[in-house]
Amino acid sequence: MAASPVPSLSAGDLADIDRQLAATDRLLEQNYPGDDGSRQPVHTVYVPADRFTPSFAAEWGAEALAAAKAHGGFERLGSLLGQDTALAEAVAPRVQAKLSSEPIEDLRLDFEDGFGDRGEDAEDTAAVAAASAVAAAVAAGSAPPFIGIRFKCFEAATRSRGLRTLDLFVSALASAGELPEGLVLTLPKVTTVAQVKAMDYAVSRLEDVHSLPAGRLRFEVQVETPQLILGPDGTSPVAQLPHAVPGRISGLHYGTYDYSASLQISAEYQSMEHPVADFAKEVMQLAVAGTGIRLSDGSTNIIPVGDNVENAWQLHGRLVRRSLERGYYQGWDLHPAQLPSRFAATYAFYRQGLPAAAARLRNYVEQTAGGVMDEPATARALAAFVLRGVQCGAVGADEVQALAGVGLPQLTALAHPRLATTSNS
Repeated sequence: MAASPVPSLSAGDLADIDRQLAATDRLLEQNYPGDDGSRQPVHTVYVPADRFTPSFAAEWGAEALAAAKAHGGFERLGSLLGQDTALAEAVAPRVQAKLSSEPIEDLRLDFEDGFGDRGEDAEDTAAVAAASAVAAAVAAGSAPPFIGIRFKCFEAATRSRGLRTLDLFVSALASAGELPEGLVLTLPKVTTVAQVKAMDYAVSRLEDVHSLPAGRLRFEVQVETPQLILGPDGTSPVAQLPHAVPGRISGLHYGTYDYSASLQISAEYQSMEHPVADFAKEVMQLAVAGTGIRLSDGSTNIIPVGDNVENAWQLHGRLVRRSLERGYYQGWDLHPAQLPSRFAATYAFYRQGLPAAAARLRNYVEQTAGGVMDEPATARALAAFVLRGVQCGAVGADEVQALAGVGLPQLTALAHPRLATTSNS
């Protein structure tokens, strides 16, 4: 009988390797926690801060429904976006219901480009009024699930104004009571890591002053300058951001027009699908992989109004689909007439992919032989895809149960196994 194999590496050797990799272990644990499994909105709507009222979302929903009705309804919209009859019939009632119940998932009250320079007193007043309106909307149940402000950037000319607006808004909200669960703060036109560190300091001080839990005030970084993609030393500052302020950044948002203009792209060709946009967004994607930071694409300024409604819907729908296929599950909308094409294109994306994804998930869970041998990483991606479809309303949990044989808790655990392990430990 052959002797049992004896390992050559001693316990001391293994301990030495553990010591060598201790820093790597800490880095992976602290800086690459993965996605937290919470809902990501499919879009962000921007509106000048002083135009927001507690009825704003419902008003946009009504305008979106009216636009769709005026142009033949949601099934016709689906046809314009290339959906076959069965898909359009499945998507149409869901989009109509969405625009009736939750037309805006994420709203940003804008104190930057959408507000401009109106003088110190006017912006002070507007910042406090915005906080009051947001608190009132949250109390009334009419606020979008995610809501917050974009303030002016941290360049020298606007830094003090941006910080003052941030301070007044957060302080007024805090004094009104509990901060909204979906509160989002957006720092625009970032060029350096130092500006993000300064933002981290500012929100940390606000947390201290208002007795908020550490890390409560997270923020988005808008990627609108080439300096954030490629720094003066040849490195990528955007890749340093997650590690400069671990856990503080919630998302990176691409700024279509500022970024393109900075690279001297003429106005006619500035677009979410220009090669310079794709390069920047691929760098962003690499920079935050595994960190839990979400990504958002930018906007198109071709608005569905006047004689251009159907062409603009087709363009917007195609761009939304393009972003989704490239792993950008969120984008910006600038007008209520963009909401029908946003949700129609998004819902079609998830509904078209559901049967195949669900079948592969069922085969994976039940260990059934199929045409594709999926690895655990692919199973996570399949589950995450289906879960996003459920979270945005494109598909129902009952459909997933019927097709994939898994309920929502198991689907979530498959999509985010590390989260499930942590919660059970």
